Amino acid sequence: MSKSLSEITLDGLWKNNPGLVQLLGLCPMLAVTGSVVNAMGLGLATILVLTGSNFAVSLIRNLVPDAVRLPAFVMIIASYVTCTELLMQAFTYELYEVLGIFIPLIVTNCIILGRADAFAAKNAPLPALLDGFMMGLGFSLVLLVLGAMREIIGHGTLFANMDLLFGAAAVDWKITLIDQYTDFLFAVLPPGAFVGMGLLIALKNIIDSKLKERQHTAHTTPVAGSKRVRVTGKIT
Repeated sequence: MSKSLSEITLDGLWKNNPGLVQLLGLCPMLAVTGSVVNAMGLGLATILVLTGSNFAVSLIRNLVPDAVRLPAFVMIIASYVTCTELLMQAFTYELYEVLGIFIPLIVTNCIILGRADAFAAKNAPLPALLDGFMMGLGFSLVLLVLGAMREIIGHGTLFANMDLLFGAAAVDWKITLIDQYTDFLFAVLPPGAFVGMGLLIALKNIIDSKLKERQHTAHTTPVAGSKRVRVTGKIT
């Protein structure tokens, strides 16, 4: 049974979030989220590739034989990654250099190929397009939150070097939260990323538990004013 558009949206952003639930794409997530600008750059690239590849895979889903299905999907994904690389080299070259190998490695990202095979290959173009965008957006939001946490704790700043992505207009976007802050290297290095990721997953689990308890309470609580009536005898 196909999912509704609202279910697809909720799955991508929360219920089946690639970063917090599926735990896919952890290598780039932990490697480049030392700052908000790095996280945003990788997130936008992932959204573009995931949305485009899902749509293209859905269009050819009935034309490609099963024997060459996965190679065809990889070729489509690689094409979109190449286009993304060229765009970043043209408009955000310095950020492209900072992200380095993790932009080409989007081709091997389990999120991209997983959604192509599990959803786009089985659904119409519009749901596949929305699924790709929402999964990419959900992944990007996790990147941004983790990047903000690590930048604040590691450097005491927020939105530093945003000009790498948005140009000269973003030079003054940097917010210094703590003056003369000594960098906390643990947060900047990969171990800090593991700890931050664990905290985000734990927070999501707590929120989900609270929501389940609230729903259970709502279903089991009797309606106010209702009474049980015992009827005895014969009614005529």
